[in-house]
This record gives sequence, structure tokens and C-alpha cells, in this order.
Amino acid sequence: MNLRSSWVAETGQTREDTRLTQTGVTTLTNPVQVRSGVLPGSYDGLYRLSGFWTYGSAAMSATVSEGRAVIQGEISQGVYPVTLPASEVVTFAPGNALYGRIDLLVLRVHDKLYDGGERTEATIEIIQGTPEQDPKVPVVPPRCLPLYEVAVPAGASAGNGGIPWNAALKDLRTPVVALGGILPVEGPVLPGAYPGQYQDAGGALQRWDGGAWVSYPAALGGIIPASASTTPASYTGQYRDSVGGQLQRWNGAAWTPAVPGPYFVDNGDFGDTAATTYTSTLAGRATNPLTVNFVAPPSKAVAVGFGCKMRSRDDHYAYMALRLTQGTTVVNDLDDDYAVIAASTDFISASGARRLSGLTPGTTYTLTAFFKIVTNTLGLKAGFDNTFIKVDPLP
Repeated sequence: MNLRSSWVAETGQTREDTRLTQTGVTTLTNPVQVRSGVLPGSYDGLYRLSGFWTYGSAAMSATVSEGRAVIQGEISQGVYPVTLPASEVVTFAPGNALYGRIDLLVLRVHDKLYDGGERTEATIEIIQGTPEQDPKVPVVPPRCLPLYEVAVPAGASAGNGGIPWNAALKDLRTPVVALGGILPVEGPVLPGAYPGQYQDAGGALQRWDGGAWVSYPAALGGIIPASASTTPASYTGQYRDSVGGQLQRWNGAAWTPAVPGPYFVDNGDFGDTAATTYTSTLAGRATNPLTVNFVAPPSKAVAVGFGCKMRSRDDHYAYMALRLTQGTTVVNDLDDDYAVIAASTDFISASGARRLSGLTPGTTYTLTAFFKIVTNTLGLKAGFDNTFIKVDPLP
């Protein structure tokens, strides 16, 4: 029978039995195997991963700090736990005279049951690369956990400055945690082993949903905080607090303001017209026409305010009215009943407001201001100043 057990048989329990039946050890990759890696933690709690941290301590030597790790063998071999209770110094061979090379610093388990050799021990080793014009990373042997790549320059030796440690070390360590623990992500992001597994990915708590890592706010329907505003959206209708302090909603393609508007446009230049039918152009103004674009809210309705200072003559009315369009289509045309009207030889401030409803949510509309003077035979002009249009989305 292939079924293995621990602490059941009176005699004959093997080291392989013990390794295969460890439960709750580290991060799973499948029902039988776990991920090889280093257990997280630091003395002062400031760092995710301090185990086996390595630094240059001499020209050709480096110091490997204490730590604990697990190394997964083949599926039938189980997982090997290893511990370095005190730091250890490793020394690298001098560089080739012509070419640089890449060495690997690894944790390695020698097991003669599978190696066919004589050694049964765990070691810290340097796997030396091949000197080449374009050096490659050496092949990793079985039951090895790479810790660092070390670039050894051509000619490096204790007598000529050795290895430039600040630039030579490439950290390959990756953490593992106990079964059910939240994994602090360092290095590559790997797939989860089961739906409901959690990881901490650079400030965002994520849950494995069976096919992807989903950010924690998305899973609960919460608002993504500004500190994690670069987190991709997970579904239409998700909200986030942008770095600019604006609440935004994911519409399926882009982040848009959760509460659009208000929209506002004004023109402080004086302009006039003698037109007795509506025109959007006022003489004397540098900018014509006065328009504002807005996006219709989910309520399909907006409140529009508009007005100006105007004058004409005390017996001839001046008009300001709005036309609503969507693209080239007129949705709501000019109407004297909804115009702002005044008759005075002196300036009079006048404004109006109205509700526009039945709009298509998410569609962009345009409001344009038009002006005229009442029909007359005197060639009178109506003057307009400080014109404005304001659009407020309604809930």
C-alpha cells in the first residue's frame, strides 16, 4: 500500500514517511507538495523577510544570516525543513581572467537515497556558473532552494577589489507561511493552491478565487483606499478613493467620478446682438459660443441654472435661452417659455433654472447658450455680460 503514516507503526517509520506526513507546514502548491521558500520574520518586525539575508563581508566572501526554510523534493520525497541557527561565511572562487560569470548561492539537501552518493546532509553551497561573454545562470540541482544570484566580474579576486557587493547580489528569496497563513509576497507572484487562500501583495490583501488573485476590497464590495489606487478593478460597480481624493466608480472600462459634476462654464466678456432670431454668436466677444458638456447621471436627470447681466431697452426684451444636443441631434430645442428675459436700458442680473430629464445615463450632452432681442424695426441691440451655465446631476 502506498499510504504513508507517522507515529502509527511500532517499527519501520522512515525519514521519508515523516517528511511526507508533515501537515500545516508551509504554503501548498497541490494536495501533496508545498512551495519551497524561507519563513518570514525579523527581529524588530520591520522587515518581511530576514532569514538567509546575505551581504558582502570581505572581498570574495559573503555572510549568510540565520534563518529557517523548507525545500520540497519530488512528490514521493516529501519536504525537507532546514535551519541555520547562526550566520555563516561563504567564499567565492576568483573571477575568470576574460569573462564574468553568475554563481548561485543555494540551500541544498543531499540525500543519498535519491542522489546515489554518500552524503546525507543539508548545506549552504555556491553553484559556480560558467565564465562567458554573456554569462548564464547555472542549472539548479534537485532539492535546492536558490537564495541569491551573484555576479562575479572577470578578474575579481581578493587582491584587486573583489566582488562589488552592492551591485552583484540579486535576491531570489521567496517567503512561505504555515497552512492557512497570509503569505507576504516577495519576488514573483505565484498562483494560489485553493480558493480562499490569502496573500499580502505590496499593501493590498488579496484572495485567490480559483483563477486569479482578487483584491480584498473587491471581494467585500468595499472602497479601495487611495494607498492602493493602482490596484486593478475586479468588477463593474467597484469604487475607489483616487489619489486626488475623488470617489471613483469602475464602469467596466475606466475609472470615472462616482458623482459626476457639477459642470460649469462662464464668459465675462460683454457682447451684443441685433438678431431677432436666436443666435449663439455675440459681437465683441473673443469666444463664441458659450457651451458646456456633461455626462448624464444614473438618475437620468440634471438641474440646469443659467443667466447673465443683460440690457436692451425698457420696452424691448432681451432673451437668453439654452439648446440641448447629443452629438448632432437636438434633444431639447430653444423655447421662449424657458428663456431668461429682461427689458431695461440699464444692466439687470437675471437667471433661471430648470430640470432636464429622460437622459441616457453615461451619455455626453451639450448645452449651448443662444441670444436675441425681440422683433423690432429700430435695429436695437441686446447686450449680455457675465453669462454662465451650470449643470448639477440629480440623485
